[in-house]
Amino acid sequence: MVLGYVDGIPFVRYDSERDRLEPLTPWMAAGAEPGYWDGQTQIIERNRLIYATNLETVGGRYNWSGGLHTVQRLYGCDLLSDGSVRGSQRHGYDGQDFISFELGSGNFVAADGAAQITKRKWEHDGIVAEGFRNYLGNICPEWLQKYVGYGREALERKGEGDRIPMGMWHLGMWDLGGWN
Repeated sequence: MVLGYVDGIPFVRYDSERDRLEPLTPWMAAGAEPGYWDGQTQIIERNRLIYATNLETVGGRYNWSGGLHTVQRLYGCDLLSDGSVRGSQRHGYDGQDFISFELGSGNFVAADGAAQITKRKWEHDGIVAEGFRNYLGNICPEWLQKYVGYGREALERKGEGDRIPMGMWHLGMWDLGGWN
């Protein structure tokens, strides 16, 4: 399952029963450009495969003997009134923190010894941190501005006066997932 939020309003959803990202608001259904739904669905499906592989890695680190395990990822960005961007990615398993990344500091925080392995790997190669920085600092705010544009009228009614809240967060939960 994946849920996307703009200013606390769920606006997109994916679940494995439908196998497709779908709009949850009329403004998102009307605003998305051609190819958006197919492209975003493909990204989610690729992520499912990655998490299924990574779950085996995490299971080995925690000596899981089987059973159902879940992976959670919360990521997103906020555009602040001064024009700056705040963002983070938080990863967990079975409802527990695993590793997080904050855009402002550019650092990973590992929750325990098993996550330290991932932290060292991600810090060493630099690719993951650069990808997170690029997404959180550039791509996320760009899409957030598009989404706010699609739902400006509805979001203004929800907001305070002329203030347009500018925050976008995605929550993904998989029963096939983990970390490399």
